[in-house]
Amino acid sequence: MTTPMHADPSSTGLNRRGFLKTSALAASSAVAGMLPLARSAHAAGSDVIRLGMIGCGGRNTGAAAQALSADPGVRLVAMCDFFMDRVKAKREHLRTIKGDQVQVDDDHCFAGFEGYRHVIEASDVVVIANAAKFHPFHAMAAIRAGRHVFVEKPHGIDPAGIHLMQQAGDLAREKRRCLVSGLQSRYHTGYIETIQRIHDGAIGDIMALQEHWLRAPYGLGLRAPGHTELQWQVSVQYRFRWLSGDDVPQTLVHNLDRVSWVMHNAAPVRCHGLGGRSSMVDAEYGDVFDHHAVVYQFADGTPLYAFCRTTPGCHDENSSVVIGSKGRASLMNCRITGETNWRWEGKCDPYQREHDLLFAAIRSGQPINNGDYMARSTMIGVMGQISCYTGKAVTWDQVMESNYHYPPKPEECRDDMEPPTRPGPDGTYPVPKPGFSQMI
Repeated sequence: MTTPMHADPSSTGLNRRGFLKTSALAASSAVAGMLPLARSAHAAGSDVIRLGMIGCGGRNTGAAAQALSADPGVRLVAMCDFFMDRVKAKREHLRTIKGDQVQVDDDHCFAGFEGYRHVIEASDVVVIANAAKFHPFHAMAAIRAGRHVFVEKPHGIDPAGIHLMQQAGDLAREKRRCLVSGLQSRYHTGYIETIQRIHDGAIGDIMALQEHWLRAPYGLGLRAPGHTELQWQVSVQYRFRWLSGDDVPQTLVHNLDRVSWVMHNAAPVRCHGLGGRSSMVDAEYGDVFDHHAVVYQFADGTPLYAFCRTTPGCHDENSSVVIGSKGRASLMNCRITGETNWRWEGKCDPYQREHDLLFAAIRSGQPINNGDYMARSTMIGVMGQISCYTGKAVTWDQVMESNYHYPPKPEECRDDMEPPTRPGPDGTYPVPKPGFSQMI
C-alpha cells in the first residue's frame, strides 16, 4: 500500500468504504507479519520491534498489552514509573498474559521523574500514559530520539504543553515517525461511518451539539503510610491540577474531539464555562473541581453544550448527540434518527485497532500522524477548563496565543522537590475562584 494510513478518512483521498477496506487489510497484515520491514524503525537486522512503557498505571498497561497483541514481533524491553513497586507489579501482570513477549530485566525497570530517558534509549516505540502534564514533554523527547510514539490523552494540560505537542507532531512528520493518539474515537469504524453520514447530509444542517460525561471519580486512593506529599500527589494524580489538568481536558476531551471531527476538524471560536466543587471538598479530593459546564460557539454560530461531573451517587451519562435540521445522531450508539433512520451493526475495539494500525504503519514505512487533531482537541478542552476556573469568556485566539503553564515545567520536576500545592491549616488544598483567578 502506497497511501499513508490515517485514522480519519477525511484526511485522505479515500472514500468511506475504501478507507475501511484498506485499514482492515493493513491491520490483518500487521498481525500476520506480511508487510515489508522499515529497517530503521527497530533493532538493526531484526524483525523485533522493541517497546517501552512510560507510565505503569492501568491505562498504559492496557496500551502495552494491545501493542504486544498487534504484532507478534513486538517485545516489551523497558518500563518506568514514579514508583518502582508499580513497575514490577505491572511487569509480572503483563508476563502472565503475554508470556515471552515481555523481556524486561531488572536493569530496564526505572523509577522517578527521569526514568523516561532510559526507556526511550532502550526502545524503538514508546507508549506514554502517565500524568498528563508530561505527555507533550515525553512525546517530544521520544520523537527527537527517532522513536515512534503512542501517547494517551489528554495531550497537554495547558497552552504551553499543547503548543509543544503540536511541535512534536510537526517533527514526527518531518522525521517520518508515527505519532498515534489515545483519542480512540477516531479509530472506531462505527463512529467513522456515522460521522461520514452526517457529513453526507443524513441529518441536514447541524443546529447544535450536546456532550455529557457524568461519572463517579476515578484515581481515588488513600494515602499510603510513609508517603511524602509529592509521592501522595503523584499516586493520585487525577486529583491535582498541576498533574492532570482537571476533568474537561482529562475526560471530556474525548467528547470534544468527536465534536471537532463532526465540525470538519474546526475549533470553537469562544466559550464560557461554569464549574466548582459541591460535595467533593475533603482533602482526599485534592484541588480539582467536581463539576463543569461549558458552552462553546463555532464560527458559524453552532452551539456546543458540554458537561462533565465526577460526583458519586448522581445521574451518570456518557453521550455525544448531534442535532440537525432533518434528524439527530447519537454518535456513541452509531445511530441516526429522523428523515433518515440508520444504525451501524458492526463491532470494533478502537483501543486495539489503533495499535494494529500503528504497528502496520511501522512495518510498511507509511507513518501515521495524529498530531494536528491531538493538539486541537486538547486545546478545546483547556480553553473550557480555563473559562471554568476564571469565570471569564475565553476565545480560541486567546488560548492559541497564550504560553500559560501550570508550574513547575515538566523538565523542572525532581524526585525530591516540593509539590507546587500544599494543604492549608484545615488539611484541604486551595482551588481556583471563578471571578478572581487569573490564568491568561
